[in-house]
Amino acid sequence: METALAKTPQKRQVIFLALLLLLWEAGSEAFRYSMPEETESGSFVANLAKDLGLRVGELAARGARIHYKGNKQLLQLDIKTGNLFLYEKLDREVLCGVTDPCILQFQLLLENPVQFFQADLQLTDINDHSPEFLDREMLLKIPEIVQPGTVFPLKIAQDFDIGSNTVQNYTISPNSHFHVVTHNRGDGRKFPELVLDKALDREEQPELRLTLTALDGGTPPRSGTTAICIEVVDVNDNAPEFLQLLYEVQVPENSPLNSLVVAVSARDLDAGTNGNVAYALFQGNGVNQPFGIDEMTGEIRLKKALDFEATQYYNLEIAATDGGGLSGKCTVAVQVVDVNDNAPELTMSTLTSSTPENTPQTVVAVFSVSDPDSGDNGRMVCSIQNDLPFLLKSTFKNFYTLMTEKPLDRESRAEYNVTITVTDLGSPRLKTQHNITVLVSDVNDNAPAFTQTSYTLFVRENNSPALHIGSVSATDADAGANAQVTYSLLPPQDPQLPLASLVSINADNGQLFALRALDYEALQALEFRVGATDRGSPALSSQALVRVLVLDANDNSPFVLYPLQNGSAPCTELVPRAAEPGYLVSKVVAVDGDSGQNAWLSYQLLKATEPGLFGVWAHNGEVRTARLLSERDAAKHRLVVQVRDNGEPPLSASVTLHVLLVDGFSQPYLPLPEAASEPAQADPLTVYLVVALASVSALFLFSVLAFIAVRLCRRGRAASAGGYPVPEGHLMDVGGTGTLSQSYQYEVCLMGGSSSNEFKFLKPILPNLPPQGAKELEENNTLRNSFGFN
Repeated sequence: METALAKTPQKRQVIFLALLLLLWEAGSEAFRYSMPEETESGSFVANLAKDLGLRVGELAARGARIHYKGNKQLLQLDIKTGNLFLYEKLDREVLCGVTDPCILQFQLLLENPVQFFQADLQLTDINDHSPEFLDREMLLKIPEIVQPGTVFPLKIAQDFDIGSNTVQNYTISPNSHFHVVTHNRGDGRKFPELVLDKALDREEQPELRLTLTALDGGTPPRSGTTAICIEVVDVNDNAPEFLQLLYEVQVPENSPLNSLVVAVSARDLDAGTNGNVAYALFQGNGVNQPFGIDEMTGEIRLKKALDFEATQYYNLEIAATDGGGLSGKCTVAVQVVDVNDNAPELTMSTLTSSTPENTPQTVVAVFSVSDPDSGDNGRMVCSIQNDLPFLLKSTFKNFYTLMTEKPLDRESRAEYNVTITVTDLGSPRLKTQHNITVLVSDVNDNAPAFTQTSYTLFVRENNSPALHIGSVSATDADAGANAQVTYSLLPPQDPQLPLASLVSINADNGQLFALRALDYEALQALEFRVGATDRGSPALSSQALVRVLVLDANDNSPFVLYPLQNGSAPCTELVPRAAEPGYLVSKVVAVDGDSGQNAWLSYQLLKATEPGLFGVWAHNGEVRTARLLSERDAAKHRLVVQVRDNGEPPLSASVTLHVLLVDGFSQPYLPLPEAASEPAQADPLTVYLVVALASVSALFLFSVLAFIAVRLCRRGRAASAGGYPVPEGHLMDVGGTGTLSQSYQYEVCLMGGSSSNEFKFLKPILPNLPPQGAKELEENNTLRNSFGFN
């Protein structure tokens, strides 16, 4: 607007403040009349002709008329007699609200010659409104430990009258516990407080119901009532206390909705629910309260638009109530700060349809200007184009007369387009132009809003590239280009995330696509933000969070960890023939790279050399004997175990176990093939070993002698049989089953190329025994030395 004014420096801005004062003093007088509100329409107000000293009929001859702000007709003038009557019944509360005194200004305009007279009509208040409480019932929770003399604030009653006709006193129904005290507020209104006279006893009377009455000062007085319900609660001896008793804040009138006004804070020294503080608007300025408070945080936010021209101050009473019913109160004084949000208004009073040519100083139009803003925002400058034969004259209190500057020549120009421009002095400057069509263009003041703050999308792994996985949507409340939304992917917070190679978005409709196949085992979730930007100037934008969850598919077969299947010589499990049913032979250990039920594994015996001899537990992969072993069972067994997951379709893997049945773990080598099996069964070393083990549990001395005999026998056999090579072997654990009382680990290797399938025990790894088993440890060491282990 300031730029527009700067582009036309030749425009004349006519400010006739001095002339206005001269005309006020020279030809106008201010007359004031008074009458009560609600006076019937048509009632006589005054005789203007008599008060102005004019003759009867002079008002009609001079074209007298009454002018009001906003052209609303409140009075009716009889120009023949000069009598002024009420046009309609006037309500002071509607016209002036709480403003006192209520003065309605109007002007008497005489057109020939032009002359103005200022007059005021004061409406006096009558007691036509009763006090009224906003709530039919007030609930107070008062602990029984509260001492007499404690004060409880009560909500005030509303009375639209003013002065002595408004609320003057509060009373309460007779009772033995409370009385009410009336206080004056800073703005002149009175508010009640409930005072405890006698201590409460919840066990005696858990609830009291009282009636609060508000009385005004009219004649006769009017009253309003509300019920007070008092609940007596136990043991809450600390009321919430605000950090400040008075909060003062200034809020611009153009503040957006839901903007933070102020945050109040109260603390309660109690614990538990008695220390939890809830905030509430205890008392505001009426029903149309433009503020709301968060009961948990105490943040006061704007819920309705403010208007400085309607209300400049708000006094809010905030109550903080703990879980036990005690409350504290503070006051929030909100001052609405005026902003230049109202353009000047132009009201045309007289407009001449045609002006005769060659007539000097002809009045073309009489109009008034107004701006409801205050300060510089309400000061105005009126101007017209500089190249027209017209001039503006400021005549009376924001009234202007448009007159011809010189006689007009119709033949040279038949018509003129006069644009009256009214500009205020606010920042930024606002202006109003008459005689032109003003089109309101959209202002880009609304950012795009997503339908959700966050989106969760699901995509199954191994998807096809360019798969549509979901959409985001945002809307813009503006119009035209300001409402056209463009979507984009925002840079991720993690710079290592290759977002551009994983996901793309359609800039026009917000559809999201997966650019490549996703692998659940590599990436289970993906979070990023999308932006929506409009095409206004400047452009506004918003963001939303998108979370992509990759769903697992059954694309990984079970992998066997034990026994190893790496192509080397298979490891053979040894099982004594004396093993009981359920003897643990081995355990198949497998894992699955998937998750959920796709990773639930079950085990099954597919093939066995002798069905029914071994079994596999389905849930843990343990291979155990199913029955007692007999001499007729083959010595070698080959078991094929299948590991299957629970996916759809299920995937599986298999593993082969080699099991060798032996007569006892004390044998130094394997039995010879079929022909040599009989001599091997009569090996004296086995007999000695069995005798030695039995003797240890019976007599220690006998065991020592037996070990010495076995050692001598073992040395004799070793001297005759020679040594065996000891190749690299595997570590085997034999424990917790069979006939051995302790757990041992042996390093065993089977010679695949030997015709006799020989094997040799290497160093046994004995378990660590507690100190109290020192005797048994000594026996075991003696046993080891007797067998020649080193």
